[in-house]
Amino acid sequence: MDTAEYTAQFNSGDFLRTLSSRPGVYRMLDAGGEILYVGKARNLKKRVSSYFRKTGLTPKTQALMQQMARVEVTLTHTEAEALILENTLIKRHRPRYNVLLRDDKSYPFIYLSSADDYPRLSVHRGARRKKGRYFGPYPSAGAVSETLHLLQKTFRVRQCEDSFFRNRSRPCLQYQIKRCTAPCVGLIGQREYAEDVRHTLLFLEGKSSALSEELAERMEAAANKLDYEAAALYRDQIASVSLVQERQYVVGETGDMDILACVISAGVACVQIFFIRHGVNLGNKLFFPRIPADSDAGDVLSAFVTQYYLEHPVPAALLTSHPLQDKTLLQQVLSERCGRKVALLHGVRGEKARWLALGVVNAEQALAARLGSQAGMRQRLLMLQDVLRLEDTPDRLECFDISHTQGEGTVASCVVFDQEGARKSDYRRFNIRDIVAGDDYAAMEQALLRRYTRLKKDEARLPGVLLIDGGKGQVNVACRVLEELQIEEILVVGVAKGAERRPGLEILHVPAQGRTLELDAASPALHLIQQIRDEAHRFAITGHRQRRARARRESSLESIPGIGPRRRQNLLKQFGGLQEVARAGVEDLHKVPGISRELAQQIYDTFHGDN
Repeated sequence: MDTAEYTAQFNSGDFLRTLSSRPGVYRMLDAGGEILYVGKARNLKKRVSSYFRKTGLTPKTQALMQQMARVEVTLTHTEAEALILENTLIKRHRPRYNVLLRDDKSYPFIYLSSADDYPRLSVHRGARRKKGRYFGPYPSAGAVSETLHLLQKTFRVRQCEDSFFRNRSRPCLQYQIKRCTAPCVGLIGQREYAEDVRHTLLFLEGKSSALSEELAERMEAAANKLDYEAAALYRDQIASVSLVQERQYVVGETGDMDILACVISAGVACVQIFFIRHGVNLGNKLFFPRIPADSDAGDVLSAFVTQYYLEHPVPAALLTSHPLQDKTLLQQVLSERCGRKVALLHGVRGEKARWLALGVVNAEQALAARLGSQAGMRQRLLMLQDVLRLEDTPDRLECFDISHTQGEGTVASCVVFDQEGARKSDYRRFNIRDIVAGDDYAAMEQALLRRYTRLKKDEARLPGVLLIDGGKGQVNVACRVLEELQIEEILVVGVAKGAERRPGLEILHVPAQGRTLELDAASPALHLIQQIRDEAHRFAITGHRQRRARARRESSLESIPGIGPRRRQNLLKQFGGLQEVARAGVEDLHKVPGISRELAQQIYDTFHGDN
């Protein structure tokens, strides 16, 4: 279809004649109402009109316009407001022709309380509402743990929970191994403890040089006083600080920036961020956003900066490997949201150029590793296509597994793999209820019905291959469920353990083809099936253990309507424990203050059944 044909279908002339020249957001939809692309514009009429010219469109835009059936617009007061709305709509609808960042998690900070006589260091996620100082964000929980471990070893500022701290009568093990100075029992005064806190702040603020100089002076003074124990302590602290300085290249005493490098190869983009806070490298983080065809690094970085930094803390400066589109607008919006100036830098020299080059090298290496992994994944999918006699290479596979302990806390897992590997955002767990304990067939049937009823109702994407961890019985259940839902396009494959139940001896049941397969242990197709099956098993066991632990933590009394904390306490106090409550009769229960006869009957029925 050429430009003239889709223009005739949409009647762009009538639409453009009525379109406003104000700022706003436009959405391009296909015939089914799915949003294909979301964009913003300072002048909507001028921007949208450019899509309907007869020549000069990029291949990506041509592909978009071939599917476009209509355009919807939303006017805004300013271009900055349009930028924020564009980001919100992209996050919500995830259009296929936009650059999409998959990153919804919060990043950890180190938190130092300020309202306590003896401040506490801890890891923090989420809103920063408590009084105190926050340092970060760190790229991972591991980076925070490493820093906290070093601080605990070096400056001995407490990291215990406040409830633990306030109820100590003697020092805990952290004091014994010289990781704390035991302020909980008064073994250190507030003044001395405040010094340790101040040194910790100097470290976290990146002022390592000043800290080392101060510690060196104290070490020398202690040695002159023949206080060799104190001098040794200062010596060890200096050594720890120096070790960190060697590992982290400091860009400046007050350097606060994120360094973003983007590389693209084979249609895959990699964005690398280095987090620099107070001149200290806190670590790096990799992102692989989904991009349309023919995207360039500048487009990707512009979309990334918008989507990422409207949701996460923004440092004083962002250093990018490629120039950003709408740089002035982005700078304005981010500065307004932060309440301070944010600089977007490109084409730098000196130390910053060294950091940027390091970011590009890291991004190139990470992308090469990912493409190598994807190439291996594609090869295994091709082998699986051949083994299962499929017309096309399967682009989506799902696998189900059941986990329970003697029927308790049954959980079913569904994991999803596509041509890029595990797609964890699509994983699902199902808490199985109202079946006979230990009935794996009923559990599998319930999970499959819930999964594929929802997918069919929502007209969502179905897998090409459904793997079932089990033998012919479980496979027959899966076939029956799909038949009931009238889903014919899914090939069901059962993965049963062999006679010795060892990896490499699996037996594959393919009922639609009337075949039973035993693949060679070295087969790439079998390795892929094993990987998916094992992931489903891991995901199911994790969910089962969480459900079982949660159920065991909850007292049976807590499930009874009308039994609150006070009545539960009265019951346990009166009878001396839950086991004795379970043995009590209705009359005995009724004698407890606050327990009516009707409530006593409910409690009795909970433990003895109501038949």
